Amino acid sequence: MLADEFKIQAENCPNGAVLLRLAGYLDAHTYERLDQHIAGLFAAKRYRLIVDLSGVEYISSAGAGVFIGALTDAQDQKGNVVLLNPTTNVRGVLEMLGFNQIFKIVETLDDALKAV
Repeated sequence: MLADEFKIQAENCPNGAVLLRLAGYLDAHTYERLDQHIAGLFAAKRYRLIVDLSGVEYISSAGAGVFIGALTDAQDQKGNVVLLNPTTNVRGVLEMLGFNQIFKIVETLDDALKAV
């Protein structure tokens, strides 16, 4: 996968949440695509998001910043954003940014479905 490749796959969950499976590099070159995708979900009144980070190889602070904006908007609408199964590298960045204090970060889809 090239450094600027980034994939977003959305799936509906049985509890009404949306599972976003991300893959590739989430950085200054790709974060706008994710931001626009989430804005589209919010426009459709889908405010409960599970973000699967198991396929994300790299995340920058710009990429991670998308989640802060999304969490604020989701919570304003009684929704939530749960981060699922980040890779070791991504988890390190999230912890360095203090995201483990703000977000529910879980290891399994079952836990994410309960948390969202």
